[in-house]
Amino acid sequence: MTTGTFGRRGLLRIGGGLAAAAALPGALTACGNGSGSGSGSGKLRVVGVADQKAPLDAMTAAYTKQHKTAFSTTFAPTDQVTTQVRTQLAGGNAPDVHVVYPGNGNSMAMVQLAKAGLLADLSGQSLSKEIPAALNSAFQYEKKTYLYSAGSTVIGAVYNKKVFADAGVEPPKTWAELLEVCGRLKARGVAPIALGAQTPWVTQLITYALVPSTVYAKDPAFDDKMAAGQATFAESGWADAMEMYLELLGKGYFNDNPNGTTFEQQVSMVATGKAAMAVQVSAVLGAFREGSKTPDDIGMFPFPGGDNPQELWLPAGVVVGLGVSARSKNAKDAMAFVEWLGRQENINQWCEAVAAIPVRRDASSKIDPELESFLPEIDADRAVPFMDQRWPNAEVQPVHFAAVQDLLAKKTDVKGALGRMDEAYRKES
Repeated sequence: MTTGTFGRRGLLRIGGGLAAAAALPGALTACGNGSGSGSGSGKLRVVGVADQKAPLDAMTAAYTKQHKTAFSTTFAPTDQVTTQVRTQLAGGNAPDVHVVYPGNGNSMAMVQLAKAGLLADLSGQSLSKEIPAALNSAFQYEKKTYLYSAGSTVIGAVYNKKVFADAGVEPPKTWAELLEVCGRLKARGVAPIALGAQTPWVTQLITYALVPSTVYAKDPAFDDKMAAGQATFAESGWADAMEMYLELLGKGYFNDNPNGTTFEQQVSMVATGKAAMAVQVSAVLGAFREGSKTPDDIGMFPFPGGDNPQELWLPAGVVVGLGVSARSKNAKDAMAFVEWLGRQENINQWCEAVAAIPVRRDASSKIDPELESFLPEIDADRAVPFMDQRWPNAEVQPVHFAAVQDLLAKKTDVKGALGRMDEAYRKES
C-alpha cells in the first residue's frame, strides 16, 4: 500500500447520483442514536444519502460514545435527494449536517448550495488545509471549503469471478478483448453485462467509463474547451463512446429490457451469476457482495475504453460527502462533528465502508484489494473527474439520463442524444 495523496489530475468528484448503494424505498428513512445532547435544539440532525448509511451509522455511534452528543439521522434514497433535501433547505427546515455532492452539476452539489448561501464555511477545519490542489474544485467555491468527503471512488466493471472462470475468460484489457469476452459469455447463456437503466443514474455509468479514453486521453483540456464554447459533445469522442454503448446493445450483450431493469435487479443478476458483470461505481461493491452467497466471488476491474491498454484512462471522483447547514441550530456541535470526521482513522473507516480511496492516506490506510488494478492509471495521472462535475448547470445530467434511455429504446440516435446534451449545456445555471 502506497502512502500519500492522489496524482495531479486526481480522483476528483463523484457526480449526483453516482455514489449509490441500494436505494431505500419511500421517503426519508430515520434512525437515532446517542444519549445526552448538543447545544441548540439538543440533537444533531443529520440527513445522508442511502449509500452513506453504513459509515454514518458507525461514525455517529462512535462520536456519541466519545462526546455524549445525540443524533437524529435520516437517509434519503439516491434518486430523491435533490428534491427532498433541497426542499428542506429552501423551507427553513434545514438539518444541521446533510448530504452534499462534490463540485457542480446538480441542485445538491457543493457549488449550487454555496452560491445559494446554504452552506457553512469549513475552511478553518484541519482537513480543508490538507486537500490536494487537484481536488479544490470538488471541495471549494470561490476559494472557500464547503464540503467534507472522506475519499474517492472509481467506475469500472463489477464482475462475478466464478462466472468468468466457468467461461474460461479473464478481465479484458482492451475494447476488442471485452467484445470477445462478452461473446463467449453470451454463448454460454449468461448475460454478459447487466444494465439497470430503469434507475436513471445507472444509465450514465457506461458512458462515463468510456469517455475518459475516447475524449480525455486525446484532449485533456476538453472541459475547458467546452466552457469556452470551443467544443461540443456531438463533435467529440463522446460520439465514439455512445456508439460503443450501442454496439454492446446491438450485439445483445446486455440483459433483456435494460430500461425495465432496476439497479437492485442489476446487482442481483451479477451477485447470483445470472449476469457476468455490471459497469458500476466502486462505492456499491458492498451491495454486490451482500447479494452473493460467496462475497469473495465479486471482483472489479477497469472497463476498457480503447484498444491500447497503455492508454487506458478511467473515471474517478470524490465520494458524496457532507456539509454543515448555514442555518444550523447546532452550528458549534455540527462543526465539531465534521472536524472529528476529518481525523485519519475516521477517514479510513469511512472509505473502508464504501470501498473508496482515502482523500488523505498514510500507513494506516487500507484500500480494498479489488481497487488495486485501478491504481496504475491513477498514479500515472490517467484518471479524470466524473464528467458532470465540470458541467455548468444541473440540466445536463438528467438530459443525459433520458438520452441514454431513448438510445436503448431506439427512440433517438447518437447525434440526437448529444445534440440534446449540447443544448442543455448551453443553458444558464
